[in-house]
Amino acid sequence: MQNTYQCVYSQNMNPESQNVLDYPGENTIFLVWNFKKDQNVGAVFERICALVININNSNEIRFPHSATSCVMGIGYDAWHRLGLPVPLPKELENFMPIAGAKHTAVATRGDLHFHIKGATSSICYDMAAALAQILDPVAVSVEEVHGFRYWDGRSILGFVDGTENPEGEKRAFFGLIGDDDPAYKGGSYLFVQKYIHDLKAFKALPVEEQEKVFGRYKENDVEMSDEVKPSNSHSALANVGDDLKVLRDNMPFGNMSNNEMGTYFIAYASTFSTVKKMLDAMFIGSPAGNYDRLLDFSTAKTGSLFFVPTASFLKNVASGASAPEVVASAPVVVGVGDGSLSIGSLKKEAGYE
Repeated sequence: MQNTYQCVYSQNMNPESQNVLDYPGENTIFLVWNFKKDQNVGAVFERICALVININNSNEIRFPHSATSCVMGIGYDAWHRLGLPVPLPKELENFMPIAGAKHTAVATRGDLHFHIKGATSSICYDMAAALAQILDPVAVSVEEVHGFRYWDGRSILGFVDGTENPEGEKRAFFGLIGDDDPAYKGGSYLFVQKYIHDLKAFKALPVEEQEKVFGRYKENDVEMSDEVKPSNSHSALANVGDDLKVLRDNMPFGNMSNNEMGTYFIAYASTFSTVKKMLDAMFIGSPAGNYDRLLDFSTAKTGSLFFVPTASFLKNVASGASAPEVVASAPVVVGVGDGSLSIGSLKKEAGYE
């Protein structure tokens, strides 16, 4: 039987978050990796946690003030397979499809997600290559999207993206978990979708009609007044309230050879329920049937939910029992035989018992 451990978070009341609050960079690579069957993944996961910490520490020294970073998220199934702490983050689950009358937010598997961003594509490439070298024996890369900043922060459709993003201190309020889930304070829910746009159809619309799709004016990025803005415009439905915000790090991508032009939608949030409410309004409609018209020109090809633990959490995993926040505990059989880390339970430490 493997030794198991309990993470003692009472010693870490203000954990160090991963770098989710920075603004989108000039260059990004988004990666989704899935573990292979019948592989011992625990030791590799420890190395990946150590690598992410090392990469970010090195970037801070080599490229200060450049917003160069690597953020890792963990999917629901992977969390269980790795034997990570229970209870899980309150809203971590497998994302389920959201089907409207015309469009569907599909659900796709994702074990690990990496959000790589930097001032140059060179450093992004090196980070992705370092991750692949460790993961390749036990996992398969199922998604790799290279994003870029398009002019003044516009999507490939020509409209500014992320205008409603929170600013200043509000970013931490809306992007990081607070005291409502103390065991995971400082972590974040991460939801991603890869959208492919029908550029030909969208560009065939007059600019005035394009603006009605978004609910914003194209040139100056000013939102239409409620009296003018259509109820099925993107801004009318994707904004579910000033008290319900997410951090969007969306980036455009494009491949001329296969005509695959799109947006990688990526949202960090203190609660996944906020994202879910937004998706319901877009795909089902508010009221039902009044769906987001942008979906007539944008098809969701993927949809996955991850949890982004704190950097302190990653350091604990990387260092094993030697970390000061991790102490030996009574054995608990969690994932024995599949290479899991068997970290154990957070119940007592987080006040669940």
